[in-house]
Amino acid sequence: MSIPRTVAEVLDEHVTLEMEGIDRMYLNVYVPQLQRELGVVGYFKYHKKMMFVSSVLMDPISKRFRAAVDAFVKRHGMPEVAFAKGERKDDVMASRLAEFKADEGVVFVGKAQEKAKVLRTEKRRNPVTGQTFPWLVPSTAMVNHIYFYCVDRDFGPFFIKFCTYFPYNAKLCINGHEYVKRQLAKEGVRFVALDNGILECEDPVRMQKIADGLTAEKIDALLRKWLRKLPHPFDAADRAAGYRYRLSILQAEFSLTQVLDRPVTGRVFFEDVIRENLDIGRPDQVQLIFQRRVTRRTPGRFRTRVITEGVVPTLHVDYKRSRIKQYHKEGRALRTEMTINDTRDFGIGRGLHNLSALRKIGFTANRRLLDVQRISHDCAIGEDAFERVHRPAMVDGQRAAALRMNDARVRALLAALVMFRLMPRGFSHADMREQVAPLLGIDPSIMTQGRMSYDLRRLRLHGLIERVPRSHRYRVTDFGLRTALFMIRAFNRIIRPGLAIIIPEVAQVESTLRRSFDKLQTAVDDWCDQAKLAG
Repeated sequence: MSIPRTVAEVLDEHVTLEMEGIDRMYLNVYVPQLQRELGVVGYFKYHKKMMFVSSVLMDPISKRFRAAVDAFVKRHGMPEVAFAKGERKDDVMASRLAEFKADEGVVFVGKAQEKAKVLRTEKRRNPVTGQTFPWLVPSTAMVNHIYFYCVDRDFGPFFIKFCTYFPYNAKLCINGHEYVKRQLAKEGVRFVALDNGILECEDPVRMQKIADGLTAEKIDALLRKWLRKLPHPFDAADRAAGYRYRLSILQAEFSLTQVLDRPVTGRVFFEDVIRENLDIGRPDQVQLIFQRRVTRRTPGRFRTRVITEGVVPTLHVDYKRSRIKQYHKEGRALRTEMTINDTRDFGIGRGLHNLSALRKIGFTANRRLLDVQRISHDCAIGEDAFERVHRPAMVDGQRAAALRMNDARVRALLAALVMFRLMPRGFSHADMREQVAPLLGIDPSIMTQGRMSYDLRRLRLHGLIERVPRSHRYRVTDFGLRTALFMIRAFNRIIRPGLAIIIPEVAQVESTLRRSFDKLQTAVDDWCDQAKLAG
């Protein structure tokens, strides 16, 4: 079996299994009416019929909830774990899960002190009467949290974490890959697990269909099922009055796992990708991958991070509070994973009903990153195409000057084309000016409209761009994209550094290439000397 040479060859010929699905999801479990002070006032004053509203009224509910948890643990004989500071809760779950034999149930109950948003009472004074009265204000405090680490028959391992202080917000954490494994096992489809993923499956089509079937409705049903099983902070009267938990998305991971035939295949991929895509975190690249406009006011640092843990490198591309991570998983699979930490980065609400829109954004961004990596590494150009660009063009009686690679302005135009290629609506005269000017180190206002029109005409007649019908916008052609990528990378990575190595007057670093040119020059000089002697 040959070793792949390019990113495209890895993706097209050496992927044995591919699955696109939700990975981990971290969800906020909350009662909407109790997230603001006035809602809490309404709960106690109108629902509980209290004369006044104070945090003192919350203490009996908290004590009743904690007592219900203790009675639940004692009744079922469940182990309790007091988490130490800095202890990895996932590691505790993994060790306990190995000993858990039941198909469904609570593995253990954990307790930890963590910071949470709370309501406290503040004494205020009526400016008219002078009398004091209690007033609720938001604050934060270190309070006890109860972790229920469970196994569900359909979802596998998950946990629910309850804050033991009013309004008893909770967190739900699930894993989409565990859901897929459970469903495959229930249907009798043979598979081999890959840690947090799947290495082999006898029915990949069914596997993908199961992954696609993890909907917001099923996640909500999981929460309702276990709220009925576990101790509940609110009694039946509260729930009948509409004080019910809802779900919103705090963090969602959308992954594309591509299992590779051999470990060396993954190493080849990452060597090529990291070498060719160190600039992929720049704003112009980020807005292509995430399909979001990046301006000077866009928060966050735009950079490419290559992080090595041991010998496994990971590539990180950030946009605001969201990011894509790409790494070689267990030496067997390429994992491309988009993590959305704030749905509003993409103009979408946090409600769980927005899951379908979010998964489309996440999966599309993963694929777009791979497309950019494929294109940036695998461009090629033939002799005819080279001459087509480097000679003046004559089209329907119109003449266009050559696009010579040694011209800085031409290189700037080609670099702009790479960015514009993935813009579905194409680009305008002004868009080109705004991109080319900074690459030349000048202000866009200095570039005249006539000069920009001349450059667009050159690009169009050479076939690198085409006009969008019935508009003043342009789109980059396939030939234009390949040509631009090849010429830019050939100049930046071969010609410019190569000349710096081989020219005697400027070469400072000893290298194999320079030694070879020195030998060639010596051989040519010797041959010339011998020819003169023979003459």
